[in-house]
Formats: sequence, structure tokens, C-alpha cells
Amino acid sequence: MQIHTTISHSVFTTMSVMNPISLKLIKAILMVCLVLQVELVYAQEAIRCIQKERQALLLFKADLIDSFGMLSSWTTADCCQWKGIRCSNLTGHILMLDLHGHVGESEFDDSRSYLSGKIHKSLTELQQLQYLNLSQNEFDGSHIPDFFGSLNNLRYLDLPCSDFGGKIPCEFGALSHLKYLNLKRNFQMEGSIPSQLGNLSNLQFLNLRYNSFEGTIPSQLGKLSKLQELYLSGYSDSLKIKDGNHDGGQWLSNLTSLTHLYLDSISDLNTSRNWLQMIGKLPKLKELSLSDCSLSDQFILPLHHSNFKFPSTSLLLLDLSGNSFSSMIFQLVSNISSNLVELYLDENNLDAPPPNDFGRVMNSLERLYLSDNRLKGEVMKSFKNICTLRTLYMEENNLTEDLPSILHNLSGGCVRYSLQELSLSANQITGSLPDLSIFSSLKTLDITMNRLSGKIPEGSRLPSQLEVLSIKSNSLEGRIPKSFWNACTLRYLDLGNNSLSGELSVLIHHLSGCARYSLQELYLVMNQINGTLPILSLFSSLRSLNLFRNRLSGRVSDSHFANMSKLVRLQLSDNSLALTFTKNWVPPFQLQQIHLRSNKLGPTFPKWLRTQTDIHTLDISNVGVSGIVPKWFWEKLRGFSQMSPYQKIDISNNNLKGIIPNFPVMKYYRPFLSLASNQFEGSIPQFLRGFSYLDVSHNKFSESRSFFCASGTAESLYQLDLSDNKLFGPIPNCWYNFKSIAYLNLSHNTFSGKIPSSMGSLLGLQVLSLRNNSLTEEIPSSLRNCTKLVMLDVGENRLSGTIPSWIGSHLQELQVLSLGRNHLFGSLPLKLCNLKEIQVLDLSLNNLSGSIPKCFIKFTLMAQKISSRDYPLHAYNAKSIFGYLVATPYDLNAFLMWKGVEQNFQKDQLFLLKSIDLSSNHLSGEIPTEIGDLFELVSLNLSRNNLTGKIPSNIGKLASLDSLDLSRNQLLGSIPSSLSQIDRLAALDVSHNHLSGQIPTGTQLQSFNASNYEDNLDLCGPPLQKLCIKEEPAQEPINKHHKDEDLFFTHGFYISMAFGFVIGFWGIFGSIIIKRSWRHAYFRFLNNLSDKIYVVATLNFAKCKRCLSS
Repeated sequence: MQIHTTISHSVFTTMSVMNPISLKLIKAILMVCLVLQVELVYAQEAIRCIQKERQALLLFKADLIDSFGMLSSWTTADCCQWKGIRCSNLTGHILMLDLHGHVGESEFDDSRSYLSGKIHKSLTELQQLQYLNLSQNEFDGSHIPDFFGSLNNLRYLDLPCSDFGGKIPCEFGALSHLKYLNLKRNFQMEGSIPSQLGNLSNLQFLNLRYNSFEGTIPSQLGKLSKLQELYLSGYSDSLKIKDGNHDGGQWLSNLTSLTHLYLDSISDLNTSRNWLQMIGKLPKLKELSLSDCSLSDQFILPLHHSNFKFPSTSLLLLDLSGNSFSSMIFQLVSNISSNLVELYLDENNLDAPPPNDFGRVMNSLERLYLSDNRLKGEVMKSFKNICTLRTLYMEENNLTEDLPSILHNLSGGCVRYSLQELSLSANQITGSLPDLSIFSSLKTLDITMNRLSGKIPEGSRLPSQLEVLSIKSNSLEGRIPKSFWNACTLRYLDLGNNSLSGELSVLIHHLSGCARYSLQELYLVMNQINGTLPILSLFSSLRSLNLFRNRLSGRVSDSHFANMSKLVRLQLSDNSLALTFTKNWVPPFQLQQIHLRSNKLGPTFPKWLRTQTDIHTLDISNVGVSGIVPKWFWEKLRGFSQMSPYQKIDISNNNLKGIIPNFPVMKYYRPFLSLASNQFEGSIPQFLRGFSYLDVSHNKFSESRSFFCASGTAESLYQLDLSDNKLFGPIPNCWYNFKSIAYLNLSHNTFSGKIPSSMGSLLGLQVLSLRNNSLTEEIPSSLRNCTKLVMLDVGENRLSGTIPSWIGSHLQELQVLSLGRNHLFGSLPLKLCNLKEIQVLDLSLNNLSGSIPKCFIKFTLMAQKISSRDYPLHAYNAKSIFGYLVATPYDLNAFLMWKGVEQNFQKDQLFLLKSIDLSSNHLSGEIPTEIGDLFELVSLNLSRNNLTGKIPSNIGKLASLDSLDLSRNQLLGSIPSSLSQIDRLAALDVSHNHLSGQIPTGTQLQSFNASNYEDNLDLCGPPLQKLCIKEEPAQEPINKHHKDEDLFFTHGFYISMAFGFVIGFWGIFGSIIIKRSWRHAYFRFLNNLSDKIYVVATLNFAKCKRCLSS
């Protein structure tokens, strides 16, 4: 500005010699120029963003996928005004780039937003960048860019929970100004921790927890003299402290500024001798965690004998959870630091109470965690005098005493005045609920999953300041007394999964007396509470209402929910309520979760759902709605809560119909959609590919090609069920678009042609069911690539060829193999014996020949008894909206012939079933004796073959056998006596063979019908009428016996005829003679009958006469 003023002054001096008119004109022009120049300068100062850096940000944005509009403001000229950007007020350079994702912070906020894609190298242009935060995003396992190491001015680098993979770049060692580095919870990050991190001389904070790092912790970390907080943890014993033969960890003593030290899951820490002494020398240490390090008493014994203490009294938190310490640890803890505020000893081997003076010594302790040990109720006495104790967790211990005794042990001292949070869940505590008001400061009480029983006594009261009470999963019964509802601060109440009864209106009335303003969550699920739903408008703060599976009935209208604007979760499923909302009702709330299953909501689709804009979960299955689903619902389905990771939409088991409109494929994947058991028809719309679980079974869909062969990859579809529709024609050969599918059910349609070879590209496939179609040709060899298959069901088709041997060599995880009811031929391949996990083998109704392999003995799962706890969980790894993989369980369903009837076995039924069905083939040879070693076999069907020889004598070893069918073979010899030892046998058929001798006597064998033994000419004994006679009787009586057997008019016939006449005649006419009213009714009936016969005969005669005359 000074330069411009000088120039203007010179110009005015020069112009002073000119005439006045010219001078005025020049002055005016000059003034305009000066004004424009000043405006230009100020405009340049307002736009502080440096164009080179703006361009770099736009390149960075171009490589990102912004599904949630986080970068929507990145369009204006001034990049310093963009969201997440902060610039220097002096230079205009970008100093901060904060693009962290969002995860809901409360239990009622499960929203999610994030960036994904790639990180462009253009960020290297931001050389003045000091703060970089990309946490809570989704980078799909991509590596942290090496060029981050060239951002020389970086002070703060925050990259946790962003699904990064690969190694920590060694280039980070060049960030000499870095003070803060956080890489936690990037589960795919691996490799060793680079020694170059020791060059970060200004580093104060380092967090590398919850990754997959391995190798030795580098000793160069000891050079970080300014480090205040260090967080390290291994994964599956991969991270170690020792370096070769050296004890390791000497570098720790150099970190004298350390206040927080977390060394979790370090595999060899338990063998290091000097570690704890070195830790004890850290003068400023406030928090120490050595959890999950396999530490035991041997690790601390030297310290116990040396009276070791921390020299600093600053230690406030000690976490030794997940180790193997005994109760000796109590003594050591009280010795080393009596100033502890938080102590974590959960998941150890504690089985005895601490020393008597523990409560007196630990006079600063506020939070004590002892869950998952073996402590008994007497331990509570040790804590009664810790006057500062606020939180006590005793979950999953061995508390078997009654609840009043346990609480009495605890309430005998000053702790009853200080205790605010008490958890006794998952024990075996008995008794009922006593008066709890003695704990005057208690705010949270959790007694879930115990053995509480009986009624809650009259007069029982809650602590007056109680906020959270959970007593779910016990056996409490009866009504809840009015005195129980004295806590006016109660905000969370869970009494679910008990046997509580009484009317809901009474319970709500009692609650409304004191807790009407505070109550936010009410859970009464799975009880026997009856009555109808009362008006809840008094509970204006209620956010979650769960009355699932009670005995509620009656009508529910708009007025029941008036004034409930804060309600976000409504669970009324499995009751008998009739929800009769007015047609144009606009609810006062915005629900996230709606569960109304198996109530009455119909007959039309609920219009009020259109007003709910934040739905995460919707279950209106089996609610009696019918007709066409409105178009607004399908549009809403595409946008239902895009940021929620827990979305579930279920409108199954109704009578909904029509064609689903086709929308563009969704940008965001949705977890769960079920449209099953309705009347939808037409094409399956493409946009449904965006769900990870899709069930449209039991409908009338007839076209699927547009769904399967649409452009693009359905990356998130893991479970697909299209069974029981009207789909026909060849199965589309477009399976390269469905790389992630783990569960595929196309059964019970009319697909024809061959099985597509592209199905072999489904490398993650675990379940494939093509049952009951019209598929032909051979089983494609490409399926050998699907090595994770647990179930392969192609039964009830027209497949031909031999059984591929690769099924046994490549698909060794198979548990269910069903090839029955096809046209397969050839012998049974020996490689089938490699199926050690096989549980159900169905090869029935084919044209198989040859013998039964003896190596079936290798079917391990059929020979070993396993408990339901050890039974493998059926699950696939699905990518969550947070970016990491989550084990998603599914249920196996198998169709089997069971005792002559086809049945669908599901879930637990299938776990109990172990079956071999080779019936209706052309198998020959003897039954291998090795089958007798399959001890857990439940069903064996070898009927309708050409098997010869004897029934194996060791068949009685099949103690779990419930069904045995050996009928219609060529078996000979006697029935083994060991068969009578199988007391579980409920179905047996050995008919139509050549068996001989006496049927072994036993409770089971004589209880079967004689037809199950028929057509074995030389078989005798009960239940057959043919007796077993030791000596051969004379021929003549036998012939006579057969003659008499053929006669119809025997003595028995005449005797039976006499009895029948007497009973029939006198049973009817005797009653008529005795009872007058019956007699009159009988003769009226005869008169009416004769009149009717006469009229009908006369009319027919007249009709015939007219026909003849015409």
C-alpha cells in the first residue's frame, strides 16, 4: 500500500502543471484505479488458500470414495473453509487435515460414516502439514503410504481403526518433529515394528495396540526419552520382548518420562527375569497393563520375597487380567502399591479371598475387577471395609450361595455407603431378591444369568439412587410388589427371561409413580406378563421398550404412544396385539428399531412407516399384511439408514404380492433382507444385490438372469436364498460377479440344463443347494475349487455320470453330501473315505454298483461322540461396515428320507443326526463289518440293493442307531443277537431277504410290526406268528394246517357271525324299543325317506316318459 501511495503522489505532482479540466479527469481515473487495486488486494487476502495445495487436495479427493458426503464442502474456491481443513492465518499453508470417520458414541446412535478408496501422493505438496487424522475410515487393507514420511513438519499422525494393512513404513523414522503416533486397531497391519521409530526423538505418545505385529520389540524404542505413553500388544503370541539369548527389555529403564505403559499379549514376558524390577524404577508411572501375558505366580515370587515396592506412589492403575495368577497376587498388589485406584485381576485363577488386611491397606481403591475367576461368596467379606470402593465386578465366578447371604457379607462395613456399581452376573447365585436399599449409593446392579427363583418378597426396596437394574435370565416368578418401585432415578430396567406374571398395566402404573421422568429403557422380554398395552405417554423420556414374547393382547392405537417423542426402539414381537393405528397417523417418534413380528398389523401395508426416516431394523414378519407393497417402501429400502451397520429388514411370512420395481444398484451395502414366504413375482430386481443376506425364498419369482448377470460385482452378498420359486431355464453362468457368496440355495425350482462351470469361482462357498430341479449332465469339475464347502446338495435332479473322486480329495470339509435321486452310475469312489467330517451321506435312488467301501470307517464324525459345545459353528467371515471381518453364523438345513418320509432337518436336529443312505441302487457284496465301528450313526439305510452275506455280528455296537433298513436285499443267516442291545432303535426293517432262525429276544425287536420281518421264509419267533420249533413236525399236520388256513367258513367265522348279529340287531332295535323318543324319530325318518324315494322315482319316470314320447 505504501508503494501505491508514493506513485500516486508523484503523478499528482507531475499533473499540477496541466490545465484544471485535464487534471480533474486524470484525478478521477486514478482514483478509480486505486479503488479497484485495493479491492483486488483485499480479495486476495480473503482467499487465503494456496492454489497449489488446493489442487493437491482435489487430487486427493478424486481417489477417495466419499459414500457419505464427508467432503461435500470441498467445492468452493477457498480450501481453508473446507470441512476438516485448517490453514495458517499468516502464510495460508494448510496445517491440519482432519478427516476422521464417525462411529455412534451412544447405544442409541449406531450410525457410521467413513471414507474409503486410495490415498493420493498429492498430499506430499502439504509440506507445512502438522496434524493428519484419518481415523475411523475404511481403507480395505491398503498399506499406509510411505510418502507420509516426507511430511517433515508433521507433529500429530492419527490413523487408528481405519483398516490399514501391511507394515509400518520405515520412512516414519524421518518425522523428527512427530509427537503423537496412533496406529491401533488396524487388524491387518503386520510385520515387525521398525527400529527407525527410535529416531522420533520428540515422540510423546505411541500406540500400536490391537494389530498383528510380530517379532521382537526393537530396543531402539529406549531412545524415546520424551515418551510419556506407550501402548503395545501382540496377536496370537506373535510379539516378543527377548532378543535372541538376551533377556531383553533393558531399554525400558531409559523411558523415565513414561506415565502409561501397556504391554499386552507379549508372549515371552513370563520368562523375562528383570522386567518387573525395571518397570518399578519408572518414577512417573501412573498406569501399568500386563494383561494376557501368560504370567503366573512364578513370575512374582522373587518380588514377593524381596519386599519389592514401586518407588513412586504415582501408580494408580494396574491391569494383570488374562493371566494365571492365584490368590497370592492379592498380597503382592497390596505390597507394591497401596495407592491404586483401579485394579484388574479378571480372567485369572483366583480361588481364595485376599488377606484380612486387604481392605485396610488398599485405602484408595475405587474400581476392582475380579470377573472370570473361581471365587466364592465368602470373598465379599474382604471388601466390606474398602471405604473408597465404587465399582466391583464379580461376573463368572463360583458364587453359589443365596443372594441375601452374599450381600450380607458385603454390607457389613463402610463399602455399603460408597459402592456405586456391582455386577454379579453369570454365577450360580440362588434365592430371591432381598431388600437392596441398604446400599445407599448404589447406581448399577447386574445379577443376570443366575439361579434366582421364587417371588420377590413384599416390602423389598431398591436403593434410592439406583439407575441401572438388570435381573434378566433367572427364574423369578409371580407379581412384582409395589414397594419395589421406589427408585426415582431408575433409567434402565431389565427383568427379561424370567417367569414374572401379572398385568402389564399394573406394573406400568407402579413404575409411573416415581420413575416416569427418569426411565429410558424397559425390557420385560420372555415373561408371562398379560393384559394389554397401557398408555405410555407419562414416560416421556422412554427411548427403548421391549415386551417381546409375553402374553399381551388387545388393541394398540395412536394414543398409546402420545408424547413419546424420544422413543427409538420398539419391540413387541410374539404377542397377540392388534395394532390399529389410524390411516394417516404421524407418530411423535423416529424409530431406529421396529419389531412387531407375529402380531396383527394388517390387512394393508402400514402407511405410518413412511414417516420413519432413521430405521435400522424393521421386522414386520407374520403380521397379516397383504396386497401390493407401495413403491415408497422400496425407495425407502434403498436409503434405510445408510450409516447403520446393523440394518435388518424382514417382511417375510405375509401375503404381499406384485412385482418389485427395479432401481439402480445401491451404493451402500445393507446387512439383511428377508422377503420370504410371500407372493412376489416377476424378475428379482438388481438393486437387491446390495444386501449381504438376501432371502426371497417361497415366492413366485420367475426370472433371475437380470439379477445374476447385471454389470458390476456384488461384493457384499454373502448369503443368497432363492429356493421354492418358479425360476426356470438354465442357471445363469454369471457367478464371477459373486466372489463373496458363502451360502447359496437355489433348490425347489425348475432350473434345467447343466450346473454352470462358473460356480467353481465361488472360492468362499460353504453351502450349495441345488436340490429338486431338473439339472442334467455331470457334476462340473470346477466345483473342486470350492474347498470350503460344508454342504453340497444336488439331490432330486437328473444328473448323470459317475460320482467324482475329487469330492473326497478336494472337499474335505464336507459335513452334508446329498446326491440322491439322480441318474449317477458306477462304483463308490474310495476317495469318499477322506470325508472325515461327513455327517450326512445320501447317495440313494441312483444306479450305483459295486461294493460298499470298507474305508467308511474313516468317517470320524460318525465314530466320535462330541458335545454341542464342541460342534463346529457354521459361519462365514463377512466384511462389516466398519471394515473388519465378522464371523456371521448360519444354519444348515438338510432334506432326508427319515423312516420312509422326506423331512427337513434344521439347526440342532441336524447336529444330532448322523446318517448314511445308500438305498435303491445296485450295490452288491457283503455289508462291511467296519460299519459297526461308526458308533454315533443314527440312521443306516442299505435297502433295495443286491447285498449278500450275513448281517455283521457287531452291528449292536451302533448304540446310537435309531433307524435301520436292510430290506429287499439278498441277506442270509440269522439276525445278530447284538441287535437286541440297541435300546434306542425306533425303526427296523429287514423284510424281503433270506434270513433264518429265531428273531433275537429283546424289548425293541419284538415291538416292531411283523411286516418288518416278512418274506424271510425261515425266520421265526415273535412278532411273527411262525413259532420256532426245535424238532421238525410231521408233514401231514402242516398240510392240514395250511388247508384250514385257506378255508373261509371256519368255526371262527360262524362264531363271529353270531356275535355280530346279536350286537348289531339288539344294539339298534333294542334301543328303539326301550326309548320312545328314539322310536318316534326312527319311524319319522323311515316315512320321510320313503316319501323322498317315491317323489324322486315319480319325477324320473315322468321325465323318461316325456323323452320317449318326443
